[in-house]
Amino acid sequence: MPKLLNIKHLFFDLDHTLWDFETNSKKAYEYIFKQNKIDVNIDTFISIYEPINHSYWKLYRNEKISKKDLKFARLNDTFKQLNFSISDTTILLLAEEYLQNLSNYNTLFDGTIELLTYLKPKYKLHIITNGFHEIQSAKLNNSKIAHYFNEIITSESVQVKKPNPKIFFHALQKANAKTYESVMIGDNIEADIFGAKNVGIKTIYCNFNNSDNIKNTITVQNLKQIKDYL
Repeated sequence: MPKLLNIKHLFFDLDHTLWDFETNSKKAYEYIFKQNKIDVNIDTFISIYEPINHSYWKLYRNEKISKKDLKFARLNDTFKQLNFSISDTTILLLAEEYLQNLSNYNTLFDGTIELLTYLKPKYKLHIITNGFHEIQSAKLNNSKIAHYFNEIITSESVQVKKPNPKIFFHALQKANAKTYESVMIGDNIEADIFGAKNVGIKTIYCNFNNSDNIKNTITVQNLKQIKDYL
């Protein structure tokens, strides 16, 4: 496999790429439901919630809904599909408690520490994330991987979200990096891969679910395979 040459900066997505969002999210909901005596089957809840959450994040990413609306609507729609009677006040409470507890659970994808330890002496590592600023910082610190990264760029700090070119140009400027010496590594085709490609940054697509194929793009099925290219 040919190595990517003359690379100095690696920009990682966080959720679904290094930090196992689905596993940690499920644990957080399981905890807050128990605390608030919400009697739903967690597996049934998650099976309905995950696609709803995905669709609302896409709207949020494309600036079509607010952070406030995202937090409420994804839970409201899920409980409606479950035919579970719950007040708006309780939904708002759960939405806040979920975010407060999410970073307490910090399962990383297999190979995360091994990969970052391998890359750190060779490259400057950075994060570009659409996640909420206060939560992403806690995730990085609590999962003990913050020290690997030089710059943490959140969409809230730039006020635009991936795939908007502005967040990538801001990240390059903050890291003092050039497009031709940079690689974006992420799981989202639209936000991470096409977003980076559109500004001239090379990409590595983390296709952990074997869901899609992209032509002319380095694709890996697990994090350890990234070492083959860097």
